[in-house]
Amino acid sequence: MSQDRIRALTLAAALLGWSAVAPRIPLRWHPLPHALVGTAAAVSARSALGLHPPDVVRGLRWGSAAAAAVAATVAGSTRVAPVRAGIAAGTLPDSTARWMLLRIPFGTVWSEETTYRAALGAAAARAFGASGGRWFTAAVFGLSHVPDARAAGQSIPGTVLVTGAAGWIFAWLYDRSGSLAAPMLAHLAVNEAGAVAAVALRARD
Repeated sequence: MSQDRIRALTLAAALLGWSAVAPRIPLRWHPLPHALVGTAAAVSARSALGLHPPDVVRGLRWGSAAAAAVAATVAGSTRVAPVRAGIAAGTLPDSTARWMLLRIPFGTVWSEETTYRAALGAAAARAFGASGGRWFTAAVFGLSHVPDARAAGQSIPGTVLVTGAAGWIFAWLYDRSGSLAAPMLAHLAVNEAGAVAAVALRARD
């Protein structure tokens, strides 16, 4: 086995281990450890993050288009009774402001995009090629959500499939735009739109 594949598999195993440990960290520390892990990954990634002009401009353009599509989809889905009931039945954090302003942007989006799209994405592309690396990273990203699905009592296969598909799209946006800003905006839209829908439906009920 090549050194590139060993590095990609080792990093994937480390990230899956982190995904099992992260939910055990007390919420009062969230999102500091998650953001630090993401920052360390960004520093160590042997790939261009594309967060400086002109790349970031292209990334913001792609990301804004994806974010608008996500927001429209989430807004439309809340009109479907089963979806609306499922969102409303969820448990909200004690502080929705901290959740939406800190935990989602830094603890989830920054952390996951730097670790999975930048660090693992670069390692997987070197190990398996551009297309194969994207699929590998998407699969690992899906599997990383198993602890969260188990804790929430959600379908594990369904969670892996949905988050894996989202991971593939995020990776495609990163590759297509050349900037991590694109998947970060799309990812932020997914989580924040869901959070806004949950808060709005709970307030209405």
